[in-house]
Amino acid sequence: MTQAGTILRAIICEIAAVNFYGAGDSPKVAESPVDRILKKILILDLPAKDHFESYIRHKWRMNHKPSTLKGSFVAVVSFLIFYASIGKSHLQDVVSGDIEAFVEHEQDRGLKVTTVRTRLHQLWAFIRYLIDQDIIDARILKRKIKLSVPEFLPRAIVPEDIRKLLGAIKETRDRALILVLLRTGMRIGEVLDVKMIDLDINERKINIYEGEKNCLGRVAYLSDDVLMALKLWMGKRDKTKEYLFHGLKRGLCYTSARNIFTRYLVEAKLQHKGYTIHSLRHTFASELLNAGMRLECLQVLMGHREMEMTRRYARLTDKSREEEYFRAMEIIEHGGIHGAY
Repeated sequence: MTQAGTILRAIICEIAAVNFYGAGDSPKVAESPVDRILKKILILDLPAKDHFESYIRHKWRMNHKPSTLKGSFVAVVSFLIFYASIGKSHLQDVVSGDIEAFVEHEQDRGLKVTTVRTRLHQLWAFIRYLIDQDIIDARILKRKIKLSVPEFLPRAIVPEDIRKLLGAIKETRDRALILVLLRTGMRIGEVLDVKMIDLDINERKINIYEGEKNCLGRVAYLSDDVLMALKLWMGKRDKTKEYLFHGLKRGLCYTSARNIFTRYLVEAKLQHKGYTIHSLRHTFASELLNAGMRLECLQVLMGHREMEMTRRYARLTDKSREEEYFRAMEIIEHGGIHGAY
């Protein structure tokens, strides 16, 4: 690995570890996410550092999430370190060939194509900002690079494995957590952010005021088994805690939730199936489509801005298409096709 690559990896690991709260800090007194990132930029030896700092401040003013700021930081730092390594220091001199070389560099480092595409998307956002500031010539967008990424089908958990998984859960909290994920289709980050004031037991719903990925608010409804599991959990949970699923100080963290799910996969002997905690969301969508729910309704429940995201599940679970295929194939296999093609 080159020296620049070693430095970059250290920076990325450090920023990825930032939780934006210092040890012992409370949210009221901790530094803001943008301050943490600006401190990192200040100590780095980067070209056009002032423009980078202005861009991060701009994103913060536009109310972008801390996770978005971190992603932009990593992508732009990656590019600026590479840009300096090829002997350039002024962003006014950037050309399409520099972007192409950066993409090749990231691919040569062994990054997944999805990761490279995400960084490229974040880099283009930075470049568009610089164009708006009259720092870079807008003609660079005429040869905008796009990476083609394979579109994988969502991996849902089959019904038999769902029964095994639920059968392995003994803890009240864990059963409530996994059932909420399975029956509401909420993203894990959304579930972990649920506060008691967001839960309405009487109306059987959870109000998601801001979606994790797209800031799109929606309502998640509670089925009978989720309602029962939540009532049992609320009888045991610490009433002084703000979050529905709490840890020692604040809400349960993602690593803890993932470890809970993984532990029950092992206990149910399903660890070899390739399921992740996000598979519960995929299962939610697949089962509702199989039960006859319209795509338009599922789109809202999933919090998708684009219908195409929801259509992925239709390609996976469309029972009517499956039935038509086997009905047509039965005719073919019995010699029911006549005439020339």
